[in-house]
Amino acid sequence: MGAKIIKALLCITLFFLIPAAFADDIVRVGITDNNFQSVKHSDVVVYATDEYMICDKATKQVIAKIPASKPVRVTHEEDSFLVNIDNEKTLGLQSFVVVSENGLIGIEGLKRKGKPAIYHGAMEFCRTKQNDGFYIINLIEMQDYLKGVVPNEMPVRFGLEALKAQTIAARNYVLAPRCKAYDEFDVVDSVASQVYFGANTEEEITNQAVDETEGQVASYKGDLILALYSSTAGGYTESYSNAFSDKYQFPAEHKPYLVAKPDMLSFVPMTKEENARAFYTSIPSAYDMDSPYFRWKRTWTLQDFETDININLKSLAQTGFITPPPQDNFIYKVKDIKVLKRGESGKIMEIEIDTERGNYIVRKELIIRRLFLNHGKALPSANFVLDIERDEAGNITNITAIGGGFGHGVGMSQYGAGFMGSKLNKNYMEILKHYYTDIVIGTQPVVVKSKPVKQKFYTADKKGIILIDNYHGVKILPVRINGLLLEIGLSGGFLQKNFEYDISKYLQEGENEVIYYPPDRGSSGKEIKVLIDLSRNEENNDGKQE
Repeated sequence: MGAKIIKALLCITLFFLIPAAFADDIVRVGITDNNFQSVKHSDVVVYATDEYMICDKATKQVIAKIPASKPVRVTHEEDSFLVNIDNEKTLGLQSFVVVSENGLIGIEGLKRKGKPAIYHGAMEFCRTKQNDGFYIINLIEMQDYLKGVVPNEMPVRFGLEALKAQTIAARNYVLAPRCKAYDEFDVVDSVASQVYFGANTEEEITNQAVDETEGQVASYKGDLILALYSSTAGGYTESYSNAFSDKYQFPAEHKPYLVAKPDMLSFVPMTKEENARAFYTSIPSAYDMDSPYFRWKRTWTLQDFETDININLKSLAQTGFITPPPQDNFIYKVKDIKVLKRGESGKIMEIEIDTERGNYIVRKELIIRRLFLNHGKALPSANFVLDIERDEAGNITNITAIGGGFGHGVGMSQYGAGFMGSKLNKNYMEILKHYYTDIVIGTQPVVVKSKPVKQKFYTADKKGIILIDNYHGVKILPVRINGLLLEIGLSGGFLQKNFEYDISKYLQEGENEVIYYPPDRGSSGKEIKVLIDLSRNEENNDGKQE
């Protein structure tokens, strides 16, 4: 769906009537303040680089047309918005959308990377549930959204293939997030989701990465994966279950595509303390060794350590991952610190702090990093070993953490991806398949039932295989590929549910379009699940065409 079409639809329908086939192309982004701390606003000035319109969401009507660059002040009152157009007209609205067919929309005074923040798409203004302010939501097509994400999540110097890998991970993050904090939008524009700075931060090479991976996602056994990524794994990524929790359950439920992965086959698992110490006190060759956080060191005096860990102790204890809750929310007179459990990468899962008032067990990597502050900053990762110095009486005098990595270390290492692409000449599919086990890279899995489903995707090598999960025993799947109508016959054994159909000869280099029609010519009411695998290079036989 082209940019002008989607903008026109924004004015006319305000997204209520957009066809379901395009629903996943629209991203709702909550815009934060200049400090990236709050999505709640009370008074802003909006403008556009070309003529723009204000559309009442309730009536779906255009209620004002405004010349380019003419500002509009939006303030929140008790029962409505006040929209002041250059001190000439004030409108009382419940919610509305600002859209410019040919321009970009900006918020006066809002900066991103030191530049004015301007955005593709439209801006929706809606009041908070508490009615104590309002949200500004950028309604934007997925491709344009990613062009504002990728150059801000990964340095462009990492090269095209790493940037393509980052694009697919970022697309997955929107479509299959780990959790959704707000009902009103899909993601926010800060590190709380993934960094999105809008049109003024786009780069030519990252736009190319987005264009050349259009419509591509990573999936596992027919479902989108949770494509976690972090800056630096330190040479060995960690399993999801060893780093994350499911609500208050730790370790989390296992995800077979997010498992610990060494950069080199010679690296041994580091669940044992001696293996972790040997690894993190050395500097081995690894994919993310160019990162400034590949190896790091932090030191404390005992007094500094006790002061630092008490800063966040009260709030972290409320998570339930520090047991028992410290008396008076304060830890002092530390006698010893012992690692109780590590993941395969050596990531600390449980650590014990022995004090004169008792022993406290701290679990989960993020809690450990935030508890073990050093000069007011969380540790870069939970992949570290401890050196503890004592005086002649056996009392602790100094503590040193020697570690590696930055972030949770699960899934793709961004520095590792950069090294693999630029130094090892790996393509983006090879990069993704290293970090995410047994995945398929291709189109988004969709269920086809009573209505056609349209998808667009990019492919450079013109190779693709439709993977069909025929759990309802469909006999015929009509598919139109780049204008050519096929009817894929799905006759097989009684128990055969999974089919593959090679469509490589129907694909073209660049953008392709596929339309799936209701199976069995729409007469059965059955549904079928399909995706196109673009990541297999071996030859496959065509399915039977009827």
